[in-house]
Amino acid sequence: MSTRSFTALGTASQVPTRHRNHNGYLLRWDEVGFLFDPGEGTQRQMIHAGHSMSGVHHICITHFHGDHCLGLPGVLQRASLDGIAHPLNVHYHDSGAAFIQRLRYASIYQERARVVERPFAGPGVLERTATWTLSSDELDHGTPSFGYRVEAAPGWTLEPERLAEAGLRGPQIGQLQREGVVEHAGRRWTLAELGRARPGQSVAVVMDTRPCAGAERLAQGVDLLICESTYLSDHQAEARARGHMTARDAALLARAAGARRLVLTHFSQRYADIAAFVAEAAPIFPEVVAVADGDTIPLRGDRKE
Repeated sequence: MSTRSFTALGTASQVPTRHRNHNGYLLRWDEVGFLFDPGEGTQRQMIHAGHSMSGVHHICITHFHGDHCLGLPGVLQRASLDGIAHPLNVHYHDSGAAFIQRLRYASIYQERARVVERPFAGPGVLERTATWTLSSDELDHGTPSFGYRVEAAPGWTLEPERLAEAGLRGPQIGQLQREGVVEHAGRRWTLAELGRARPGQSVAVVMDTRPCAGAERLAQGVDLLICESTYLSDHQAEARARGHMTARDAALLARAAGARRLVLTHFSQRYADIAAFVAEAAPIFPEVVAVADGDTIPLRGDRKE
């Protein structure tokens, strides 16, 4: 059975507070772990949340402001200390190459982990496997900034009534699921005849940005949209000037993109009560939650449409 969930390791923007750590977001996607924007204290937050570096396979940096990357040295050094056996892929826009080198070798340590730098030049697919795709798109923050999308390969939902009419059962159904075709009673049956196409689950991570076309593309039809909402609308002008969104902006994005659920994070230190973010977003997009450090949200089942 697949295990897919999102954990907010830190939810503060710019500076940590008494109750919010710097950014850090962990997406568990079956056997693969994606760590987004490890800010200061991320490895400690992972311990509190019950996660280890052995469960991380990809690190994705949206941009190189400190609250989104200053935890990278500790994370990489911990990976070496723990001696993780698999490669650790670090994805980032190639404009940050110099910063990556400084962060990787910020202090003395024995590098044992196999860190694989994966710089990219612009929007597009970063990695595609048989079961999932990781892609990026450009955001609007005043410095090179890119959001990410993880998407499962589409699948099929078999219809029991059609299977019964075709006389298929047990091993034959298993073969149909594996190979897409099965022979029975002198006839060749295909998935398209006995089931319906099912889009794969998807998650988008949209960090520091103004509303923009790249955010819209990343969020299109996702099951879970993890979106910055640094400000409430009473500071709309400041949000625009500093390259950020409000809770209202995030809700409008989720609604326009047809997202299934919206997760608000990256809150300014001026706001003590994150309930106000839900109150602002919910009238526009009801399926919304504002996360606190340590919150875990399981992904719901695949869509039926």
